[in-house]
Amino acid sequence: MPTRTDPVPAIDVVLPCLDEAAALPGVLTALPPGYRAIVVDNGSRDGSPEIAARHGARVVHEPRRGYGAAVHTGLEAAATELVCVLDADGSFDPGELPALVAPVAAGTADLAVGRRRPVGAGAWPWHARAGTALVAALLRRRGVPLRDLSPIRVARREALLALGVADRAFGYPLELLIRAAAAGWRIHELDVRYAPRAAGTRSKVSGSVRGTLRATRDFAGVLRTVGGDR
Repeated sequence: MPTRTDPVPAIDVVLPCLDEAAALPGVLTALPPGYRAIVVDNGSRDGSPEIAARHGARVVHEPRRGYGAAVHTGLEAAATELVCVLDADGSFDPGELPALVAPVAAGTADLAVGRRRPVGAGAWPWHARAGTALVAALLRRRGVPLRDLSPIRVARREALLALGVADRAFGYPLELLIRAAAAGWRIHELDVRYAPRAAGTRSKVSGSVRGTLRATRDFAGVLRTVGGDR
C-alpha cells in the first residue's frame, strides 16, 4: 500500500501541439508532480517547441499534420505504463489528471475520459457542442456509453498501441473509443472543467464552423469504416 513518503510514479502526458505558444507555459507549470510532458509539435510557427523545452517538456516532432498523427507519435515516444493525453491550449486543468488516472491505476477501468463541463463564456461554441452531441449519440447506439469525445484521457500505453487506431486526423478519438468498446474495455467517464482557451490561441476544431465541419467529416469517415466492422 503506497504511503505519503512513497515517490509519485512517473506518468507521461502527451500534448499534441500546433501554435500553442501562448498557452504552453501555464499548462506545463500546472502539471502535477510526477507527470512528465511530451509536447508533440505538429509544425508550429510561433516558437512553441522552444517554449515547451524551456519549461521542461520533452519535445518531439511530427511533420504529418493531424491530431491523430501527433497523438500516435506521442504514444510511441512515451515510456511509462500509464499515459495521459491532454490538449495544450489551456482549456483543461492539468490538476484534474490524477482523478482520471485513479480508476485506471486501480484496475477498475481500462480507459478514463473527461466529460467537458464549460466554466466560462465561449468555452464550447454551439456548433462544436452540437457536433459532439450528435456523434456521442451515434456512439451510444453502438454500445459506447459516453456523452462526450473529450481530448483528455488516460489508459495503459501498450494497450492503446495494441488497439491499432489508424486515423491520423480528427477522427482519432472516435476510432479509439469504437475500438476500445469492441475490445471490451471498461470506459470510465468523469466530469472535468472546460475553460476558454488561453488568450491568443484558437481551436483548430471548435474555433470555427469550418473546423467543426472538418472534424465531423473525419468522424463520419470513421463511423463508415471502423464502425461498420461491428
